[in-house]
Amino acid sequence: MAADVEAEVQAIDKSLLECSAEEIAVKWLQANDLQKEVYQHLAYYVPKIYCRGPNPAPQREDMLAQHVLLGPVEWYLCGEDPAFGFPKLEQANKPSHLCGRVFKVGEPTYSCRDCAVDPTCVLCMECFLGSIHREHRYRMTTSSGGGFCDCGDTEAWKEGPYCQKHELNTSETAEEEDPLVHLPEDMVARAYNIFAITFKYAVDILTWEKENELPGLEMIEKSDTYYCMLFNDEVHTYEQVIYTLQKAVNCTQKEAIGFATTVDRDGRRSVRYGDFQYCEQAKSVIVRNTSRQTKPLKVQVMHSSIVAHQSFGLKLLTWLGSVIGYSDGLRRILCQVGLQEGPDGENSSLVDKLMLYDSKLWKGARNVYHQLFMSSLLMDLKYKKLFAIRFARNYERLQSDFMKDDHDREFSIADLSIQIFTVPSLARMLITEENLMTTIIKTFMDHLRHRDIQGRFQFERYTALQAFKFRLYYVYVLISKPTEWSDDLRCKFLEGFDAFLELLKCMQGMDPITRQVGQHIEMEPEWEAAFTLQMKLTLVISMMQDWCALDEKVLIEAYKKCLTVLMQCHSGFTDGEQPIVLSMCGHSVETIRYCVSQEKVSIHLPVSRLLAGLHVLLSKTEVAYKFPELLPLSELSPPMLIEHPLRCLVLCAQVHAGMWRRNGFSLVNQIYYYHNVKCRREMFDKDIVMLQTGVSMMDPNHFLMIMLSRFELYQIFSTPDYGKRFSTENTNKDVVQQNNTLIEEMLYLIIMIVGERFSPGIGQVNATDEIKREIIHQLSIRPMAHSELVKALPEDENRETGMESVIEEVACFKKPGLTGRGLYELKPECAKNFNLYFYHFSRAEQSKAEEAQRKLKRQNREDTALPPPALPPFCPLFASLVNILQSDVMLCIMGTILQWAVEHNGYAWSESMLQRVLHLIGMALQEEKQHLENLSEENVVTFTFTQKISKPGEAPNNSPSILAMLETLQNAPHLEVHKDMIRWILKTFNTIKKLRESSSSSPVAETEGNIMEESSRDKDKAERKRKAEIARLRREKIMAQMSEMQRHFINENKELFQQTLEELDTSTSGVHENSPVVSDAKLTALGPEQTRVTEPRQVVMCILCQEEQEVKVDSRAMVLAAFIQRSTVLSKNRNKITPDPEKYDPLFMHPDLSCGTHTGSCGHIMHAHCWQRYFDAVQAKEQRRQQRLRVHTSYDVENGEFLCPLCECLSNTVIPLLPPPRVLFNRSVLFINVLNKCKKTRSQTIYTPEDVPECLLSSGLINSSHSGHSEKMDQLQLPEGFRPDFKLKNPYSESIKEMLTTFGTATYKVGLKVHPNEEDPRVPIMCWGSCAYTIQTIERILADEDKPLFGHLPCRQDDCLTSLTRFAAAHWTVSSLSAVQGHFCTLLASLVPNEKNGNLPCILDIDMFHLLVSLVLSFPAIHCQDFSGVSLGTGDLHLFHLVTMAHIIQILLTSSTEENGMDQENTNSEEEVAVLTLYKFLCQCTGSALKEISSGWHLWRNLKAGIMPFLRCSALFFHYLNGVPAPSEIQVNGANQFEHLCSYLSLPNNLTCLFQENSEILNTLIESWCSNNEVKRYLEGKRQAISYARESNKLIDLPDDYSCLINQASNFSCPKSGGDKSRAPTLCLVCGTMLCSQSYCCQTELEGEDVGACTAHTYTCGSGVGIFLRVRECQVLFLAGKTKGCFYPPPYLDDYGETDQGLRRGNPLHLCKERFKKIQKLWLQHSITEEIGHAQEANQTLVGIDWQHL
Repeated sequence: MAADVEAEVQAIDKSLLECSAEEIAVKWLQANDLQKEVYQHLAYYVPKIYCRGPNPAPQREDMLAQHVLLGPVEWYLCGEDPAFGFPKLEQANKPSHLCGRVFKVGEPTYSCRDCAVDPTCVLCMECFLGSIHREHRYRMTTSSGGGFCDCGDTEAWKEGPYCQKHELNTSETAEEEDPLVHLPEDMVARAYNIFAITFKYAVDILTWEKENELPGLEMIEKSDTYYCMLFNDEVHTYEQVIYTLQKAVNCTQKEAIGFATTVDRDGRRSVRYGDFQYCEQAKSVIVRNTSRQTKPLKVQVMHSSIVAHQSFGLKLLTWLGSVIGYSDGLRRILCQVGLQEGPDGENSSLVDKLMLYDSKLWKGARNVYHQLFMSSLLMDLKYKKLFAIRFARNYERLQSDFMKDDHDREFSIADLSIQIFTVPSLARMLITEENLMTTIIKTFMDHLRHRDIQGRFQFERYTALQAFKFRLYYVYVLISKPTEWSDDLRCKFLEGFDAFLELLKCMQGMDPITRQVGQHIEMEPEWEAAFTLQMKLTLVISMMQDWCALDEKVLIEAYKKCLTVLMQCHSGFTDGEQPIVLSMCGHSVETIRYCVSQEKVSIHLPVSRLLAGLHVLLSKTEVAYKFPELLPLSELSPPMLIEHPLRCLVLCAQVHAGMWRRNGFSLVNQIYYYHNVKCRREMFDKDIVMLQTGVSMMDPNHFLMIMLSRFELYQIFSTPDYGKRFSTENTNKDVVQQNNTLIEEMLYLIIMIVGERFSPGIGQVNATDEIKREIIHQLSIRPMAHSELVKALPEDENRETGMESVIEEVACFKKPGLTGRGLYELKPECAKNFNLYFYHFSRAEQSKAEEAQRKLKRQNREDTALPPPALPPFCPLFASLVNILQSDVMLCIMGTILQWAVEHNGYAWSESMLQRVLHLIGMALQEEKQHLENLSEENVVTFTFTQKISKPGEAPNNSPSILAMLETLQNAPHLEVHKDMIRWILKTFNTIKKLRESSSSSPVAETEGNIMEESSRDKDKAERKRKAEIARLRREKIMAQMSEMQRHFINENKELFQQTLEELDTSTSGVHENSPVVSDAKLTALGPEQTRVTEPRQVVMCILCQEEQEVKVDSRAMVLAAFIQRSTVLSKNRNKITPDPEKYDPLFMHPDLSCGTHTGSCGHIMHAHCWQRYFDAVQAKEQRRQQRLRVHTSYDVENGEFLCPLCECLSNTVIPLLPPPRVLFNRSVLFINVLNKCKKTRSQTIYTPEDVPECLLSSGLINSSHSGHSEKMDQLQLPEGFRPDFKLKNPYSESIKEMLTTFGTATYKVGLKVHPNEEDPRVPIMCWGSCAYTIQTIERILADEDKPLFGHLPCRQDDCLTSLTRFAAAHWTVSSLSAVQGHFCTLLASLVPNEKNGNLPCILDIDMFHLLVSLVLSFPAIHCQDFSGVSLGTGDLHLFHLVTMAHIIQILLTSSTEENGMDQENTNSEEEVAVLTLYKFLCQCTGSALKEISSGWHLWRNLKAGIMPFLRCSALFFHYLNGVPAPSEIQVNGANQFEHLCSYLSLPNNLTCLFQENSEILNTLIESWCSNNEVKRYLEGKRQAISYARESNKLIDLPDDYSCLINQASNFSCPKSGGDKSRAPTLCLVCGTMLCSQSYCCQTELEGEDVGACTAHTYTCGSGVGIFLRVRECQVLFLAGKTKGCFYPPPYLDDYGETDQGLRRGNPLHLCKERFKKIQKLWLQHSITEEIGHAQEANQTLVGIDWQHL
């Protein structure tokens, strides 16, 4: 890069470099017309520096601009060298107490929930960590860019406005002192001049409209160079732009992607450079290509000098922003310059010009000048005020520009309203001086132009979206409530209130609907816009009411205004509706004829609802009692008030009854939102309040009659016996059902009207009681997580629900385990507050809550009645409400329904109807009880419900009293469920009677009910008890009979049972091969001394055909489903470049294990042919599906993948099940006699590859110490089996051979990433490697978890290792014999060197365990016929000893022993002496390049630690290979593991004995190992080597606090697009690299396909598998290959035990170590791919995601 820059610099015009900033500045100082001078300078130099070619060269441009253009300006400003001038300014400047840091995209921001004045008050990370708020409840979010830190702003915080850093800057001096006094006067003058000129220049050039001339900057000679400039819009997609550019300027896709990314980021980019004609042609292609569906992309052909000046204009604005950072004085001067009125009067200041031109500027330019505004105007308190006034005056234009502009809000100047309107003092000032409230609402109303005839809003489908780009900044203006009111504020607030009522008036009755009869609605009407508007206004309406509540005068005025507007709305509604008279129970009322099911009805009634809210405030603030004469309460017409809310509630009831089915989903959705927590506060809740208001002002009988009429139930209840006729005449079930539902809904509504008094102002409660009640009812459904509770509660303007303050009183918190989340459970003592008919329950919630509460009661052995809870008293304004319960019409309704229930056959009635009536009776009794208990001397209880229900009906039909009917129903067999409730009612009735008697001297006539009820109850109890006792005895008797019968049966069929027990026995031993069959004390896994084990029969069952079969050599093959994958889990070097797979020789594994092949299995067994059939079916199905659907499944059939038929585990091949191969080879002993002769020289008798004898001689030499005499080789008579031309007879059946080949080829294909080829000589190597690698990973997992080596593996892993090892041992029988023999020789030659094998890896570069496995498993091929157990065992042992010794030398060479490490014990045991001796010998061999070490203890300790993993792996390997059970000592974690392992592996405890037994040979070997060049280079420090024991790999360490990660990510910029912030920074948890995911800029090509940064990274870091943390989303991402991926819960939890994916809630998050360990375990166990498979099977949407683009 540096070289490029130099080259560029050399190419620069010399004249530019010779410019002297100082000289130019001096010339300017003497000039008369400074502006002219500066402009001439810029006109000449800017085009020479900027825009010299097709591609921008930012480094060259910045360097020259600083030197030639900004340098003189800085000299002029400082009057001296700026290098000294600016630091001086900085010293003289008082540091600001405001932080003002402007946020980058994705930076963490913090808001304190306790102290912030509103949610927009935020701190940057640095200020937050130094503030008192980190101890409070805070919220953490990521910034979307723009906005700045509010630290130091006293208006933003209730307490703790300063962090420690900014607190120091708050000095005692007067706040209002002028910062200019700190600047020298001549500097002030110069600053004015130069700021005015540069700022004006920048503004002029940025707002310049002409494409090829300049404002006062004309050049002398004008070149013909133009740019074709492409601008960003939010209509066209990336793909469209890329495609168009490729056609228009014929560039490559990569270049087009680069262009598109820049256009998206900066808002514009030149896509062609040349003469006018050339650029114009590109422009026309682009316009033509993009104008088909939408408006075309914006393209301009601009002269290069204009583009140059614009680039420098932006540079200047950035420069101004940085210069004013040096001094407050300069900041003040810039503000003055910017806000100075120009010559053209209104809106002519520079700031105004820029603001009003905002929507025509491109993104990059907007960002620059917004930042400048923030760092200048908004940081200077005096000018912030002046700017706010300018902003408010232009508000209407800015908003309408924004509406036309298609950019998002964060790029618009309108977004600054957040910075201005949220400041309480500014907001107040703007309301009183600039009438801001009215302006905002008027502007908003102007955008919603579509109205119907009545003047209500009407939304078409397309206008709807446009309308709501608008944000009501009203919310911000209202957030901080005034503490004192001036007359001015009152007046302006009420003006704003008027405007607001106008807005609500246009909403009153919008979107009216009529019931569809006959046929279904054809077009779903547009309903969302109206609800979007409602949601936007919900908070505003609430806050308007809060403001009104603060001042009595304002409240009274607002109430009157609202009432007037409501009257106006109503006057238009009632025309033409005929009046009718309803009469019932001796009452009559006049109303209008109106049917909800026939006329128009609307859900939107904001004016009525606002009035209801204000009415409650009259009661809450007691204005209604203090100034009744000022209120128009007498003029209110209650029937008018209740009319519309009642219609709305009837509509809901009818929809629920299924009468509006033909109106489609739009209505269902509207009803849903009407009740939903987001809207209900200003919709459903207020409708209930309005009905309560109405009832409290009118005769309850009249109210009930109107209600019956609106519910269309008046007939049923007013005409006696109408119900019976109705149910017999109407054979239509639906109509009857509808009617029943309507009656239920009406009763429910009455329950709500009487029972919902938990709003302050209606009942005598406070706000916390209301929240408590919400929480209690939510938790009665089920225990809930914190986030669920928050969602279920309404939020206020600060996004708070107030839950935390009360939750402890009503619930207990249960912490989560490894999965799941923390839950709140309701405290048992709160259950008494449960109200079954709580008005915010949905239907489903209500039934769940009822179920849960009854269950609880049954568990506590209580009766299951759910009586209505005791309620708080009403406020005086609503006190008369309770009379509805004892009104005649109500009693009539109750009586009628009870009557139906008593004579239950003749009528259509439902149990829920009865349940509701019982609830109402219960409520009335509770009410009366409370009245009696709170009775004072002089009051008479007017509530006499008990007396009324005891009276029988009037003369003509003499219906029984309600009480009598209840007693009848108590014993009705068809009402079992309600018995408890009826019993509770009768009991309460008696309590009240007793209360009445005690309180009144006049005794009331005693009814028999009491005694009767008591006795019947006792009888009932006794009866129940008796029945239970009988049932218990019967159960016991039956059980006794059954056990007797069983005994008989077993006795009679003894032999049958005996057989099955035996079979059971064999089958279990078939499964557990570890069961020790040998009782012998010492178990040895290999060598001539190997413990002989009788192999148990293994009988297994196929999961597909359910047949059982024994595993035998010659039977049909049985297979395990398996999954092979490349793995870097053990890798110590992830950066290794993988060589070309076609040429790569994998014979030796490097000790850094940079990439291995891992095999895993789910352990399910099938017949090979069953599997083949299954796989073919899967393949066929996949081909059919691909033609139909074209999406990925969770498995890739082309790569041989399938799901295990039983557990759906991802698999890509099968492992054959084999009997132990070594035992099998031992059985085919044919030549025992021959063996005795050639015991010694057995290994020199094969002459297949020419170089065998030499290398084997040396290995024979090693063994020579065991046989006393040697014989001449040629004396031996070779039996035919040893002749080179002998062909081996393979012991395995055809199907097993086929499966051996299948699995071998699969390992080769996956491990090397090549096409399958059975003949390739590398196939056996890959099989041995996979066996070794899998054992190594399992050993590591066991070691990391501190588990013993044996006895703790899950059976699927145990089965997998058994099959894998046996397979690897048998695989040579199906591969080319000469190849395997060749491999053996090469492998052995690496340890026993000879001349022919020159370039083998040195001892430091071989992983010894891989070597051991390959040697042992290829050895039988050398011996291909001599299968005598002894010889094979001896061979194993010698090979094992040889490799172990090589490993010891490896450890000693690489061990970096620090002698001072531990306190050493100088025991000088023989081991230590021996190790020292060996080490000294090594020192001789290496020419004393090794460090001198005198302590044998350290060496021995290091050696033991280093060799332990190798011994553990070997123990596992030989255990599975030879089937020798592990001694019990290794099956537990105890002391002396090392000794037990050595004994099991037939090694001496003192490993160095191995060297002493064969010293002469070994000395030669050691010398040859040490003389290798690589070893020498290592010892000289010229290269690295792995040291032992290798440390286990872990995922990276994550910080405890999540915001550290967010911060790290916000500082990370995309590596490809110069310094741009990455949108989706993603952290690799394996290696800690931060990547720029999910964006075009970082896509790379992989195997001919474009993939995102994460996918590309998985191939280098995890050979296709990756674990990432998406930092902005707080989500873990698992990737495997290009098509597989899933999201996984992150290991970060908040204090409530929940993850926060997407960081929506913003609670502080901390690392949960257990969950992180779980992710790490998935990785170590290679289960990531399996996890993804399960996730994709469970959730089909995951399959459709393009994972490769992440």
